[in-house]
Amino acid sequence: MTTMPQAPARQQVGPAPNARKHLPRRLRHVLSLDDFEAAAQRHLPRPIFGYIRGGVEDNVSVSENRAAFSRWMLRTNVLVNVSMRTQATTLMGQSYQAPFGIAPMGICALSAFDGDVVMARAAEAAGIPYVLSGASLTRMEDVAAAAPTCGWFQAYIPGEPAHIEALVARVTAAGFKTLVLTVDTATLANRENNVRVGFSTPLRPSLRLAWDGLVRPHWLLGTLARTLLTKGMPHFENAGATRGVPIISGSVVRQFGLRDHLSWDHLALMRRLWKGRLVVKGITAADDVRRAEQHGADGVILSNHGGRQLDGTIAPLAALPDAVAAKGAMALMLDSGVRRGTDVIKALSLGADHVFVGRPMVYAAAIQGEAGIAHAIQLLKDEVHRDMALLGVNRLDELGPDRLVLR
Repeated sequence: MTTMPQAPARQQVGPAPNARKHLPRRLRHVLSLDDFEAAAQRHLPRPIFGYIRGGVEDNVSVSENRAAFSRWMLRTNVLVNVSMRTQATTLMGQSYQAPFGIAPMGICALSAFDGDVVMARAAEAAGIPYVLSGASLTRMEDVAAAAPTCGWFQAYIPGEPAHIEALVARVTAAGFKTLVLTVDTATLANRENNVRVGFSTPLRPSLRLAWDGLVRPHWLLGTLARTLLTKGMPHFENAGATRGVPIISGSVVRQFGLRDHLSWDHLALMRRLWKGRLVVKGITAADDVRRAEQHGADGVILSNHGGRQLDGTIAPLAALPDAVAAKGAMALMLDSGVRRGTDVIKALSLGADHVFVGRPMVYAAAIQGEAGIAHAIQLLKDEVHRDMALLGVNRLDELGPDRLVLR
């Protein structure tokens, strides 16, 4: 009887016992994007955490955004050599190192010291897109300098041509190459959770607000006091061509302009003015996807604003199949509810070109700054890399509806 030669013993695959020792202590127990939320709740004052976490009214859309991903199961192929797999991708003519980016989130500089800049730096280092919110507290020019190749700017604009022209001129001068117009904010949403946790913009000084800060000393000293001492009172910096109101004030009222006047004619105006890549965010209907393509958009982001506008709006993942048929030559992206590598895989399989992650990145910045965001990005990159191997694919373009089964 012939005996087959024994293969050399292989080292067990998996993290070494001390594999996480290189991480800052606060990150060593963060194993997934969801883990950042609990850590951030212990760190952030009640109003700020509540603002980030909350949706609108009964949080139906917030819950549905996650549930939509769980309805799809993955079909795997085995005995495939996946040793050369890569998640690098091209989006609207630009190369990125992963098929996900950081979604725009407002007031990040109140959640983490210099939050917008550290997110931009982490995204630039990782080679993924970062979208600066128009509701940010950091000058867009500073963020553009921190992410010269991966930085995008997201605008909230009223239906006023003069305002649009001035803002587009400023974004152009700042050096951004991609401009994102958010279109699902025709009026202020009914964010009852903000009232319940004591959040407003601007924040109103009160004994309760002071107490909420005092019981979170790491945030109070490391974020608020450090910001006030080194940068002064934060203001809304990017709502238009000039500086906006301060984030903390007892008398100032934040103006939201004539957003209910915004129409497709204004998108056409932006297309004439803006020479870079133009993306429309906040669409869920296929006929709106088609209109965006007809008006010259380079891409759309399917989004229900993370469940923060109209409660009960369809989850972007559920809107994806119809949008694929309507997108034409545009890039098709989505946000809202992405938390796992398998979520990324499912969205790409259904026809998305890219996805964006919001809340977990803000939580990551809050608890550990740039290192926290870098850890969050790496966790998701590792999951996608692992998932591709277990699914049996080497390239993202091998993904398609045949990889999924509706549960």
